[in-house]
Amino acid sequence: MDEAELRAMLATDERHWWYRGRRRVIRAVLDGLALPAGARILDAGCGSGRMLDELAAYGTVSGIDVSEAAAAAARARGHRDVRVGPLETLPWHDATFHLVTAFDVIEHTPDDRATLRELLRVTRPGGRAVITVPAYQRLFSAHDVVNHHYRRYERATLFAAAREAGWEPERSTYFNSVLLAPAAAVRLAQRRRAHEPKARSDLALTPPRLNGVLELPMRAEAAWLRRGRGLPAGLSLLATLLAPGRAATIS
Repeated sequence: MDEAELRAMLATDERHWWYRGRRRVIRAVLDGLALPAGARILDAGCGSGRMLDELAAYGTVSGIDVSEAAAAAARARGHRDVRVGPLETLPWHDATFHLVTAFDVIEHTPDDRATLRELLRVTRPGGRAVITVPAYQRLFSAHDVVNHHYRRYERATLFAAAREAGWEPERSTYFNSVLLAPAAAVRLAQRRRAHEPKARSDLALTPPRLNGVLELPMRAEAAWLRRGRGLPAGLSLLATLLAPGRAATIS
């Protein structure tokens, strides 16, 4: 990720409508997973550690990020087991975690199959992954260039990558649906400027006074997803994946 974009993310992930809304959506899905008591959880690409705060409600958390600045921010939140390194070579033993998460992460890796395969290696049989990614390759724009994205996804391409890595896809849904049409118009307009050196991501486009209003649709989406429903379209895609094999007991 671009360093300026990383600093923007670290500064705004507590209050920006996108991060707040995404957390609601993710928790709506996590609440339906029935994780075992004492579950071990890895957040791959943990950023500032703000999602580790949320995940701690479900078990014992660990995190890893390629950025030392991000890892330091996560440790400053009180999360002790936060490592620095690439997601393709995780510093944990096989079958360590009951749940692994990667929230808007695998699009940053040159080989998403290798990343997903390594996440599977550290997941216990019967464990799960919860993944979010940006949706629709045809919307690839300056936002993606600044964020060092290699790709965006449709449901079929994400599930294909997961299967090739050894996961069994379970559930998927799009989210951030209300803003799809206007955001798509902006992204498509940006495509001709995607390689300009001064291009910026969308984080800088939201006036702070609009955060509360823009978060409202994702509140409604989270309530809908909590009921086990899905959304047919949106700027983002969420999937739950199953690690093959019988679920292991807590040890």
